Amino acid sequence: MYAKSLKKTVSNGIILSLIVLLFVSAFGGMANPDIAASLAAKQVEPNAGSWHTWVLESGSQLRPPAPPDKRQTQEEIRELKELAKQRDEAVLDRIAFWNTGAPVHRWNEIALNEAVNRNQGSVFGGRALAILHAAVSDATIAAWDAKYTYARRRPSEFNRSLKTAIENPRSPSYPAEHAVTAGAASEVLAYLYPDHADDFRAKALEASEAFLWAGVQYRSDVEAGLELGRQVAALAIARAQTDNSGAQWDGSMPTGPGYWTGQNPIVPMGGAWKPWALDSGAQFRPDPPYAFDSPEMAAQMDEIRTFQRTPRTNSLALFWEYGAGGSRNFWYWNDQLTRKLLEYRLDGNAPRAARAYALESLAYTDSFIACWDAKYTYWAIRPSQLDPTFQTLFANPNHPRYPSAHSCLSGAAAEILGYLFPRESAEFHTIAEVAGESRLWAGIHIRQDIEVGLGLGYSVAGKVIEIAGSDQ
Repeated sequence: MYAKSLKKTVSNGIILSLIVLLFVSAFGGMANPDIAASLAAKQVEPNAGSWHTWVLESGSQLRPPAPPDKRQTQEEIRELKELAKQRDEAVLDRIAFWNTGAPVHRWNEIALNEAVNRNQGSVFGGRALAILHAAVSDATIAAWDAKYTYARRRPSEFNRSLKTAIENPRSPSYPAEHAVTAGAASEVLAYLYPDHADDFRAKALEASEAFLWAGVQYRSDVEAGLELGRQVAALAIARAQTDNSGAQWDGSMPTGPGYWTGQNPIVPMGGAWKPWALDSGAQFRPDPPYAFDSPEMAAQMDEIRTFQRTPRTNSLALFWEYGAGGSRNFWYWNDQLTRKLLEYRLDGNAPRAARAYALESLAYTDSFIACWDAKYTYWAIRPSQLDPTFQTLFANPNHPRYPSAHSCLSGAAAEILGYLFPRESAEFHTIAEVAGESRLWAGIHIRQDIEVGLGLGYSVAGKVIEIAGSDQ
């Protein structure tokens, strides 16, 4: 009985598969959700079109029109065959360059290099990455919504005589994933760094056309992808223009014992920026720091006064200030994510990789906003300001003490990485704790700053994870 039933099931499955193939062959570039569902088992993230979006209302908001019919598809195949005949070493090199990692990989690299080369610190460098990755993630989600709505076969699946330069990505062809990423990323970068706008847009065309030369996308896939990416970028840019990052400070600051003293503090209005996941920068505002003349503060000052610095603690403190810290803190955590995406072989999973960069970047920026809200609410004095005889390892950052920015930012990044790669969660959290502790070793923070900062970073990241946690 079981064998007979199984034979019937298999037979029905073969018939259904033949019907699907005949239907798609007849209509070339068009399919429907039922066909998309039948392909899903072998495809990358077929449900990604329903994931949480940050600037779009949903993945279907900007769904492009249906791809071309069979006649136009055949014309596009002819173009691809002509391009295949002209592949040379230079073309193959471009294909290999843009096919390294997920589609977001090279654009993250370009954005990161731009921020570092311009000496942008964690504040504005982190903001730039957040805008970029929110746009790329949403554009990818929108592309996946369209891919599995239309289920267009890859060119070499439509015409077996077409020879591709690389393996077909495991998703429907329309719209092109590299093109949608390029369209979104290049326009965001052109907004952020207008003096290099032409270069970014030229790179977008090169990245998109590389996959025409490779034979894995149709021209209509590329054109639809670029347009969709640009539309999403426009929404991300509109949000950036109203995120309050240009707010002007009125120069007022509290005076008297226990308050930070200095001139031109770093981004004093940062706590009023518009966050991505939080209701406001004040949502997780911590309790006030210890009073400058309290027994608790005296005990914490004693801890850093009596701490015996060693070559090891000095080297770690200097590393987190100048190597992976200071203006490069965002670079360090971004690099950890990039390595893990490659190690976990997520380079072939465009939605998952784009989502990972977005979650980390948005949590990082929101943790800055929350941290700065607290810093400029309390204006806590630095240890060496409270005790001018106390010597720090290096100069104090030019902003109030409480909470520790390194702890806030590293805590948020580590929490996201631990969520994405749970097997290594403990390792990431240990790194964050060392990053925070290094500020005590340098004498620029007390322990309360570090503990509260880490907790604040964890809370902010937890909110980001809560929002995006239903993505399946």
